[in-house]
Amino acid sequence: MIIGVTGGIGSGKSTVLRAVARLGYPVYDCDAEAKRIIVTDPDVRSQIIATFGDEAYHGGTYNTRYISQQVFANHDKLAKLNAIVHPAVKEDILLQIGLTEKRSNSETVQQAKPVLFIESAILFQAGMADMCDGVAVVTVPEEERIARALHRDRHANREDIIRRIRAQRPPEDYLAAYPKPSIILVNDDDTPHRYLAEQLIQFAQSL
Repeated sequence: MIIGVTGGIGSGKSTVLRAVARLGYPVYDCDAEAKRIIVTDPDVRSQIIATFGDEAYHGGTYNTRYISQQVFANHDKLAKLNAIVHPAVKEDILLQIGLTEKRSNSETVQQAKPVLFIESAILFQAGMADMCDGVAVVTVPEEERIARALHRDRHANREDIIRRIRAQRPPEDYLAAYPKPSIILVNDDDTPHRYLAEQLIQFAQSL
């Protein structure tokens, strides 16, 4: 079973999932794992090089600055990068949870279904919600989001954070059209993270 967890800037989804991990449940950070896959997966590397050129990697190291310059404000190039990375992350999630197993002839075999919580800020935009059995959206009042984001990014100012927040479609907006079970977790400063983690686990166990 896969439970997707998402939320906007400063929502605290990572903090909630750290509490889930402390309770003994596996958590998959899509952003962190994507960075690993970009470096370690030979198929992904070859596709990125074919798309963006040899400068995409320097001595085996992913050239983040170069790629960022390529995709910044260029939606076509960003879409090409996402079309390479997102499917690889989805496949890795299935491999991690044991739902599928790679074989030399490219066939797959169904396995048992443990519970895995996956964290992604772009869960819906990347199409990852479709592979989940349920989705949780972590939300918080905007002023708290701004304060948390400012604390985390000391180089940003209030106006920068507000622009980032307003530029993103709220994850809650996707739930109306989401056909599978969902839950909203309000992560305000009055609610213990362990309580939210337990709510999330109970939600998963109810499916």
